[in-house]
Amino acid sequence: MTAVVSAFRRGEWRTSLDTAALPGTGGAAYGLALVPEIVAHADRRWWDITRTTLTPLTDRRELLSDAVELFGRGTVTVGGVGAQDADGFRAALWSTAGLPGPLVDRWCAMLREGPWKRGGEPVPDDRLSLVSLPGNTFTCLDSVLVEAERSAAVWVRPSQREPLSAARLVAALLAVGWPATRIGLYPSEQCALHGLLRLTDRHVVYGGAGLAASVRGTESLTLHGSGRGCALVPPGMPVEAAVDWLLPLIAADSGRFCANVRTVVCTDTSQSRTLASSLAAALDAVPPDPAARDWPLTVFREPDAAHRALRSVHERMRPDDRMLTRRAPLTEVDGAPCVLPRLVHLHAYEGHPLVGHEVPFPFAAVLAATPGAVGDITTGSLFVHRPAK
Repeated sequence: MTAVVSAFRRGEWRTSLDTAALPGTGGAAYGLALVPEIVAHADRRWWDITRTTLTPLTDRRELLSDAVELFGRGTVTVGGVGAQDADGFRAALWSTAGLPGPLVDRWCAMLREGPWKRGGEPVPDDRLSLVSLPGNTFTCLDSVLVEAERSAAVWVRPSQREPLSAARLVAALLAVGWPATRIGLYPSEQCALHGLLRLTDRHVVYGGAGLAASVRGTESLTLHGSGRGCALVPPGMPVEAAVDWLLPLIAADSGRFCANVRTVVCTDTSQSRTLASSLAAALDAVPPDPAARDWPLTVFREPDAAHRALRSVHERMRPDDRMLTRRAPLTEVDGAPCVLPRLVHLHAYEGHPLVGHEVPFPFAAVLAATPGAVGDITTGSLFVHRPAK
């Protein structure tokens, strides 16, 4: 372990006796300093004293915009890592999280747009906010920017699978002059999340169904869970046009966004079979090239993570379902497994467990559904895609 990413507490980068190793292959290995719950309790008491001495922060949006620009393109000093330029950041994400450079570039661009997409600037309050991040994409750092703009301070709890982006954003904020007492980086074990929720005043939490169930009911909570994205294909839509429309909805961002399409719904079985075959062929043509500009695919650095994700699809298939993508599901890229896009044609709906199933690679299930089933599917989806008229 050659570099241990520090926590940022009480206005300083700090080490810890508790650490976790990050996944990765090749190059420098990384670890992560963890903040025990008892330490977080002491820090909350420190914060209650400190916030009474803070001076107003009036140029928040300008500072946030400068920080995200520096985050994507500049050099910052990350505690435990040292000076890190843009190329070093991309190399670190590739070696630990399997995120290819083109995808990092796209997500950095999305973050840069964030501060300017929002309307009027909020009136800041005196709350201490917590943002608990996922490991699938760092675009969720936009929630840190939102909370920083309206809160007295923000504690960021990064994913142990990918904490480097959160640490880099904290470093970028400090570099542009964000007050050190108003930002914190609190890596922790999963079991410590509930303690952090009790210690903070407002919360933004990302996670799957299990985590969502465990934190539901927490006051002042914004919960981002499964999107279960679906696409409704109108009757008579030409197959070629449907494939052109659906391919980016499934394959963009390596299938890691909650808005990605997981279920393609047609009006009859004949249409669903024809479309599924053509869409599977298009997905089979997506290359496992980390330098691909259109639909770059991620690799899996965590042991057995790729196989677990694939098994979650195959275990949910029913006897009459058909896997229509023809390539072998796994290939090796840079010494790590890359899961190639997969597509399954479902024989029938009837509450199928693959409807809305989310995995960290491009995957879709195609089916024909009755109007009642379509209603069930769309009701359970946060993102319902329809072609533009």
